[in-house]
Amino acid sequence: MQRVCFELRVKPDHIDAYRAAHAAVWPDMLRALKATGWNNYSIFMRPDGLLIGYFETENLQASLDGMAATEVNGRWQAAMADHFVGIDLPADQAFSYLTEVFNLDEQISAL
Repeated sequence: MQRVCFELRVKPDHIDAYRAAHAAVWPDMLRALKATGWNNYSIFMRPDGLLIGYFETENLQASLDGMAATEVNGRWQAAMADHFVGIDLPADQAFSYLTEVFNLDEQISAL
């Protein structure tokens, strides 16, 4: 299982709208994420709008391609487009990926 972490930044004046949208994600979007291999997906956000997303997948590119092929993802990305700082692509194409530097389970298993 591949563990994926990414960051984006939400515009300060869009934080409330972003939170509201994610408190009630469209059911067809939820189903599409699950069907395309986005597992254990969470999004965290600081008060200043720094957003960190995390999910697990068998194959990152297959999960991204799977979502890109869905109609609902296009609608969702369009609805979210104005919320982010400094990107001119759909958010799911503009992730800034973070490198994992510590994993407790891996190190415990190696003992």
